[in-house]
Amino acid sequence: MEIPKQFQQYFGKEWRIAAAPGRVNLIGEHTDYNQGFVLPGAIDKNIFLALAPNRDFRLNLRALEYNEDFSFSLDDMHPVKGWPTYLLGMIHMIMPEKRLPHGMDVIVSGNVPIGAGMSSSAALCSVFGLALNEIFQLGLSRMDIALAGQKTEHQFAGLQCGIMDQFASLHGKAGHLMKLDCRSLEFEYIPFHFPDIRIVLVNSMVSHSLGSSEYNLRREQCEAGVAVLQKFQSSVRSLRDVSPALLEMHGTELGETIYKRCRFVLQENQRLLDGCDLLKQGNLDAFGKLMYASHAGLSQDYEVSCPESDFLVKTIQQLKGVKGARQMGGGFGGCIITLVEKNAEEIFIRDIQKKYGVKYGKIPDCYVMNIDEGAHMVLNA
Repeated sequence: MEIPKQFQQYFGKEWRIAAAPGRVNLIGEHTDYNQGFVLPGAIDKNIFLALAPNRDFRLNLRALEYNEDFSFSLDDMHPVKGWPTYLLGMIHMIMPEKRLPHGMDVIVSGNVPIGAGMSSSAALCSVFGLALNEIFQLGLSRMDIALAGQKTEHQFAGLQCGIMDQFASLHGKAGHLMKLDCRSLEFEYIPFHFPDIRIVLVNSMVSHSLGSSEYNLRREQCEAGVAVLQKFQSSVRSLRDVSPALLEMHGTELGETIYKRCRFVLQENQRLLDGCDLLKQGNLDAFGKLMYASHAGLSQDYEVSCPESDFLVKTIQQLKGVKGARQMGGGFGGCIITLVEKNAEEIFIRDIQKKYGVKYGKIPDCYVMNIDEGAHMVLNA
């Protein structure tokens, strides 16, 4: 691990190290902010922080991969441009009186790809929140830290995200996915033990920004649908409360676009519930079909796909050894999550890179994932 050496060279003092993983989401997209269900798992790619106290009452930050340095007064925790805003936000959200009792020197490193839909920003919030909780003995639960991370995204990064990413990074368990009820925050570990299957992410190489107007617009459209349906059924608080029959009955009042957005969310929730049952039964073939259906909905009803992602899913579906695939994350690019038989993994990566290269003139990065543990303290100096 390079980060301890770099910390010693740069700050010249003892350190502590924390790690928090990115995540994949097998199925259940854009359902979290609609109080539905999601099915994420923590992955074996992490954001690492090495940190130690200082006496100058400043937050001094260094990013190894970007060779960037920042320094902030502890009296001035406000949103800033770029990745430091997540650390400033976490201090603001979880520390008493919104400041640290002393300064901190922090080095950030990691191998969670940026902009590929694996939630690197949530991992950054989670790892810093965990470290603050441990160092200052704040007594916060992991769900408390996850909620602080969500508020940081809302107020310091301008993204009205749900709770899934932060939750998954903090609650991950090797060999298990997590069925999270985004309304009650109750969750269940779902076994994902398929030794002959690999999770392969194929990066479309189309960079997306989850803070873009389109992502937040989808949330507004869902809320608009709820507002209309509440007029006909007062118990509706979110799309979670809407039955298919109620939606079909009032499709005209919703208008075509809002209707399609709502229809996708209802169908995606049901796909997730069905998918959990299939995983418990070990029926990965049927689960894979639900993944393809999920992508079709993301592309046609929710309209958050792009030509590159659609091409990848269509092409992947025709390759040997593939169980299922779909666009993962907020959309408009990022990665296609794919379930591939272990003995077909190398051929799969070779073929999809070749076919995508011929079509778009660029070679997609491919990442082989394992489902791993959530955020944790690593070691001390």
